[in-house]
Amino acid sequence: MDLDIKSLRVLVTAGAGGIGLAIARAFIGEGARVHVCDVDDMALSALAKSDPQITSSRCDVADRDLVKTMFDDALGHLGGLDVLVNNAGIAGPTSNIEEMNPEDWDHCLQVCLTGQFNCTRLAVPLLRQSHNASIVNISSAAGRLGFAMRTPYAAAKWGVIGFTKSLSIELGPDRIRVNAILPGLVAGDRQRRVLEAKSQQRGISYAEMERVAFSYTSIKDYVTPEQIADQILFICSSRGRTISGQAISICGDTQMLG
Repeated sequence: MDLDIKSLRVLVTAGAGGIGLAIARAFIGEGARVHVCDVDDMALSALAKSDPQITSSRCDVADRDLVKTMFDDALGHLGGLDVLVNNAGIAGPTSNIEEMNPEDWDHCLQVCLTGQFNCTRLAVPLLRQSHNASIVNISSAAGRLGFAMRTPYAAAKWGVIGFTKSLSIELGPDRIRVNAILPGLVAGDRQRRVLEAKSQQRGISYAEMERVAFSYTSIKDYVTPEQIADQILFICSSRGRTISGQAISICGDTQMLG
């Protein structure tokens, strides 16, 4: 299927590894131009060697000054903006609420939710100039389900849904589409670290924790970053021109998080 997105100018946050890198590479594969940012210096260095066509900046999306600098850099490379993918996020702490470090709570929300605001506020004036504008916010299955021991992460990801729905209404007259993607258990190091933390907290093996996690899904398999990227490409193409305000789950039919 030709998605006809060869001319799109795309910015992906946390795009030097994991889901973000899969998204960036998928857009490049369709002929789009892509700039990414990340906080991981090693990943950025590796990206420059493996994917020289993807330009990049070092940026913590929780830092507004750095976000402004990053946008200036991205515009210098792209010359404009058609798509913003707010992918940056952190797992946050795994803890009982009464034992949680308040600074860990604050940091999780600053990155996972406020970081999306920091980028979106700068992107919107640029997207108004586009003929095919989209914002894609990465939420999570935790954005529609409760998640014990992961309250800051769940709170932030629920917030992303409200942010997305509200922006879709606000920006609809400008023909800027805004959608959220809600991944489930995604294959990769980040998911492994989350399951390791939960297994340690519960005093069970990693394998048992993995079995518990999949017991709540209909499709007992990990989501791949490439599946997420494929969905994003479609909704950002002209074929997705009337898809907005949606919270799209890619989760193997997850009914509960445990």
